[in-house]
Amino acid sequence: MSMQDFANRIDASRASRAGRRPWIERIPVTYWVVGFVLLIIPAFSSDFVMFQIFGWTFILGMIATSLMFLAGYGGMVSLAQMTFAGVAGYMIAIFGDSAITNISQGWPWWIVIPLALIITVLFATAIGWLAVRTEGIYTIMITLAIAAAFFYFTRQNYEIFNGFQGFNSIIPPQLFGVNWRQPVPFYYMTLFWAVLTYFAVLYLSRAPFGLALQGVRDNPRRMAALGFSVTGHRVAAYAFSAIPAGMGGILLTWQSAQISPGTVSIQPAIDILIIAVVGGLSHPAGAFIGAFLYVLLKTFAVDVLIALGLSGDRFQLLIGLGFLVVVYVSNDGLLGIWRRLRESRNRDPLTGERRS
Repeated sequence: MSMQDFANRIDASRASRAGRRPWIERIPVTYWVVGFVLLIIPAFSSDFVMFQIFGWTFILGMIATSLMFLAGYGGMVSLAQMTFAGVAGYMIAIFGDSAITNISQGWPWWIVIPLALIITVLFATAIGWLAVRTEGIYTIMITLAIAAAFFYFTRQNYEIFNGFQGFNSIIPPQLFGVNWRQPVPFYYMTLFWAVLTYFAVLYLSRAPFGLALQGVRDNPRRMAALGFSVTGHRVAAYAFSAIPAGMGGILLTWQSAQISPGTVSIQPAIDILIIAVVGGLSHPAGAFIGAFLYVLLKTFAVDVLIALGLSGDRFQLLIGLGFLVVVYVSNDGLLGIWRRLRESRNRDPLTGERRS
């Protein structure tokens, strides 16, 4: 993207705000259909589907969206997003209520949740300040090293993180008299935060900051010559990515009612990368699509193998093969496959030219 194109996109973004149709008329029909289906799912789904399948999908989708924002719009692949989620989850356990009463402080939720997110953002800002000074494989390696260091620290520290046992009996507060860990309330709670994350990232990608971040991704030298702070935009992107990752970590802790070093180990960090890449890094929807596929494979892979007469112990192989096929077929995951199919329908099968 040239600097002239970048300037035109910013000008168009500002100028197009005048004379627009009402916002409700600009919402695509697909959004209405998907939104309606998601709202009525509890009417015909079991508790397991709502709590485990969709609840887990929304949570992992939020964490993966934070990675999609960094990688897709900022060109920075980070393996520390699950670490950010774990920091928020641990802060909820440490400052809130849990079964480990000698460590947990028991503070009210309206202090604990904002405090957990603030600490997560500060932690991500510090990590971002280190990571943005590297590029490519070195960024991946430094964030992987941070994820590994946090994992081993939580496992070996008993005074604050309670070692390998971690914390249990961590449940959401009884807000408005509702038990938010029940399947239906938990489903709608995770759906709310997932939708908020999706539209926040989508809006920010089209805001001046998001456009500048994409300019920094494409040509940092020219952006610096235009007066933009390359390091500042990248560090700010890390700080913002910590919010959906942190909220996802809080919800994940509430879903399992516990958090331990296994939550923030190397494998979950890599899983988030797989989810984001398989879904597609070009749009926030890809993170949730990848999360849904991951949850389905993680949940039912063993049953599929047993039904085929194979050992259920090899379920990881089935998951890996599924992701390998998607990545091999498309360089932008499932979103790329969808775009390719849509474009093929708009082309003449004989000439290959786009239909009018």
